[in-house]
Amino acid sequence: MQNLAAAFAASASVHSDKPALYWGESQFSYRHHADHAAALAQMLVTRLGVRPGDRVGIWLKNCPEFVTALFGILGAGAVVVPINNFFKPGEVGYLISDAGVDALIAESATAAACAEVAALRPGLRVLTLEDFPVPSGRVAFPVGMTTRGRDDLAVLIYTSGTTGKPKGAMLTHGNLLHNVESCRQVLQVVDFDRFVLLLPMFHSFMLTVCILLPLLVGGSIVLIRSVHPPKAMIQEMLQNRGSILPAMAAIFRVLATLPAGLELPLRLGLSGAGPLPAEILRAFNERHPDVPLIEGYGLSEASPVVSVNPVAGPCIPGTIGPPIPDVEMTVQDDAGTILPDGADGEICVRGGNVMLGYWNAPEKTAETLVDGWLRTGDIGHRRPDGYYVITDRKKDMLKPNGINVYPREIEEVIYRFKGVREAAVVGEPCDRRGERPVAFVSLDEGVVFDEKALLVHLKEHLADFKLPKRAMVLPALPRNATGKILKTALRELLKADA
Repeated sequence: MQNLAAAFAASASVHSDKPALYWGESQFSYRHHADHAAALAQMLVTRLGVRPGDRVGIWLKNCPEFVTALFGILGAGAVVVPINNFFKPGEVGYLISDAGVDALIAESATAAACAEVAALRPGLRVLTLEDFPVPSGRVAFPVGMTTRGRDDLAVLIYTSGTTGKPKGAMLTHGNLLHNVESCRQVLQVVDFDRFVLLLPMFHSFMLTVCILLPLLVGGSIVLIRSVHPPKAMIQEMLQNRGSILPAMAAIFRVLATLPAGLELPLRLGLSGAGPLPAEILRAFNERHPDVPLIEGYGLSEASPVVSVNPVAGPCIPGTIGPPIPDVEMTVQDDAGTILPDGADGEICVRGGNVMLGYWNAPEKTAETLVDGWLRTGDIGHRRPDGYYVITDRKKDMLKPNGINVYPREIEEVIYRFKGVREAAVVGEPCDRRGERPVAFVSLDEGVVFDEKALLVHLKEHLADFKLPKRAMVLPALPRNATGKILKTALRELLKADA
């Protein structure tokens, strides 16, 4: 197919009456979503004047209408700009101004916030869910859809912005179709698979793996209404028989503690959106030996999936597997030289899934796309068996006494200390050593923290130059909306403490 809307329309024609999405007790068929998306596309074109290539924002919480909005915008030939629903009006105002968004789909409950956003973006037209048209029969997508090709911009997805202002990664229809096909192959997806969707739908991981992938291959989405309390989340997963769960490590940690006799309907767990600590993998495998939990790796700039441990194995703990089909990975030094197996350097990616560049940011694009390779900013190495290991983020690497230290190595050891729920290590300036590691932890309920015992535990497993000199306890580690630990916030805490 030449574009995402056409691919969805083709899938909907084959699977017309099949449930495309489960939402609690409700089910929505492929035909429902296709007709509602086409009607929305017609409204965007005729009432809001949206033209092919225009950017249209989606500022919604997780809901079935997100799927309608996604394919409605694509069906109008426009570009989807997913917006973090946790953002405040000022943050949204920056993003839509940067992207040149003139039409925004939002909830009526955010009317006051939308008014603030509109003040920052004069001329902004806001369409609420209550404004969505209700088709009386079959509806065709506008002709604008047919003008979009694989090389045209489909989604402008903003990076999480853990440092500096978010940047818009330009993903084409071809980028996303390429990633969907690679994921279909490597995850062995079939049309009776049901993908459990519980992370934010605006995130690139969910957009590709939990929305586009199932709907373009004829599968279904089990959209979880809330992850709190966990008991309700698990009940919905059981009720609607979810078979594939793409989620972050913290979710699998919860599932590893399910009481005996409560078995998941899953055939596969896929951990992404951050590293999977070995201790969580061990606990999950022990509790659910018949459900493979495989770790993958990706980033928004790559649509986003880059590599994953194979479903059929071997699944090697601590690795992100080999690259997915039709994607290349290398490890390079700062000069662009490809390094041998075992040598740490920057992970670089090449393939049809790699973005066009950053929106209106040619300098950042030139820094990131070099000689045909996407420089990810992640440090790691390739093993002789072709599997890759992510050691850490380039910007998170510490250098006490000029020696490279990777926080993730320390964090893995901390996770093995009884009672630790979350762990993160950052560096703080030190007059004598230049920099030293500091550990932050949150604890399981009822645990009394023994800092001295933790430091003794670390000393048993790590070289002295890697040892944190102190550990600080927080009720919970700060995370962004997609679950990534915000090490920038932890560094700010250190500054305040100093």
